[in-house]
Amino acid sequence: MVNLQKNKFYKNNILRISESSINYLKKLIGEKSDVIITTHYNPDGDAIGSSLALYHFLIGHGINVKVLIPNELPSFLQWMPGADQLVIYSENPSLGDALISCADIIFCMDYNTLGRVKLFADQLRAANGTRIIIDHHIQPENEFDLTFSETCVSSTSELLYQILDEAEFSSEITLKMAECFFVGIMTDTGSFSYACNRHETFQIVANLIKTGLDVEKVHKLVYDTYSESRMRLLGHCLSSNMKVLPEYATAYIWLTKEDLENFQYQQGDTEGVVNYALSIQNVAVAALFTERDDRIRVSLRSKGEFNVNEFARAYFNGGGHRNAAGGDVFKSMPDTLNWFESLLPDISHEIHKSLANYKY
Repeated sequence: MVNLQKNKFYKNNILRISESSINYLKKLIGEKSDVIITTHYNPDGDAIGSSLALYHFLIGHGINVKVLIPNELPSFLQWMPGADQLVIYSENPSLGDALISCADIIFCMDYNTLGRVKLFADQLRAANGTRIIIDHHIQPENEFDLTFSETCVSSTSELLYQILDEAEFSSEITLKMAECFFVGIMTDTGSFSYACNRHETFQIVANLIKTGLDVEKVHKLVYDTYSESRMRLLGHCLSSNMKVLPEYATAYIWLTKEDLENFQYQQGDTEGVVNYALSIQNVAVAALFTERDDRIRVSLRSKGEFNVNEFARAYFNGGGHRNAAGGDVFKSMPDTLNWFESLLPDISHEIHKSLANYKY
């Protein structure tokens, strides 16, 4: 097992990836093995962007590769180059199982534990292929044979770019790859509004533009293609289903299955909704509760030092980043909201301290 976290180092405050990790990865790629690339459940822009960028890179090296995602990707990502080649496990589990069992190398993109794929986690654990994680979430599990994990980067897409650059493959980055990289970086920074204070992030974007990347076009394809029903769902969230608790510097939004049905919910329609609650002045913690068939899905966001990753791990069977995390609750919606509110008095001091120290 080669673990990047034990072999990474910094030169002039810039992350460098160890030569041993890079050489091991280059050796695996050079063997022309059968490869699959996997993402977490409900893949977002970074999961799809990094996976498709890696897909195009490996195809360019003559490698037999497939991208296997657990469930359908959002409609605003379906234009991406290579999206039509994705294998969706929920639609064809027998094919997905066959790909996993035959793979020599399994890339695990944008998730830190196999459980996050949900639908085929057990199959990944039982697989004989070499499991390689490329991810930027904290506390990766010890389930991988080669670990590329770094939390300081904006996204898995940025980390993948740096890996290829360190391996001296950056000259091979095509326009298709650039579009995929940019979608991952752009979406995981909220159009460069958070998690983007490293100057390397913008240097990478500048390099992507040199390939011919049209930033305005890609931004419009992701953010200016909302359906009418999605916009009306957002309006419903803000006008009817948002509660602000100023005494706890907290706001939350909830959506029942009935709400989703009434607004013709499609995968990805709630992407970014929780950020509207967080954008309220003097709110330091925001949550979105979305009802599914067997659980309530929780999305958490915070400003400043309040750690929603620890909060999600402690109470919501989840995790993520310091300021963005998620999890699940196995209660009814009313019970979930009441329980969430009951947790706030005990953490109110920490939330208000975070807000007081937060610089707008």
